[in-house]
Amino acid sequence: MNQLKEWGFSGQWWRGERGEYWVVAQTVLSLGFVLLPAYPGLQADPLTPTMGYIRWGTIVIFGLIAALMMGLGGLQLGQNLTPLPHPKAEGALVTSGVYGLVRHPLYSGVIFAAIAYSSWQWSWVHGLGTLIFFLFFDLKARKEEAWLTAKFADYGEYQTQVKKLIPWLY
Repeated sequence: MNQLKEWGFSGQWWRGERGEYWVVAQTVLSLGFVLLPAYPGLQADPLTPTMGYIRWGTIVIFGLIAALMMGLGGLQLGQNLTPLPHPKAEGALVTSGVYGLVRHPLYSGVIFAAIAYSSWQWSWVHGLGTLIFFLFFDLKARKEEAWLTAKFADYGEYQTQVKKLIPWLY
């Protein structure tokens, strides 16, 4: 229980005042994504060697991007890190490093990992799951940004300078 308090969970977490339900939903989505059956859009056998290289290149590139986003995002947040969308009371705004590329690199990392996993599974169902992850994290980020805007006066300016989830795009 001490770890939950350290992460910022309220004493009455079941009320969801700090976004605890978002964490529960994210956990359920993550487990569901991994347990999805793989339904290939195309059979893997008839792939040409070029398509096979493109597929594995996609897996490696998006996997590395995911690892960097999540690893650097977690390290650069330091003591500010919490699974909740609500910022810690004593937290500080981090805008440098990977946070200079996207405002939510941990969410981005999960999305990029889902792309890599979908490519590895060669599964249209996992591709659909990736889209659901994207929509979920976009909504979760909106809620988080409302709290960040209320807490940090310069968050609005940061929003105009840095994309939300996908570097240079969105």
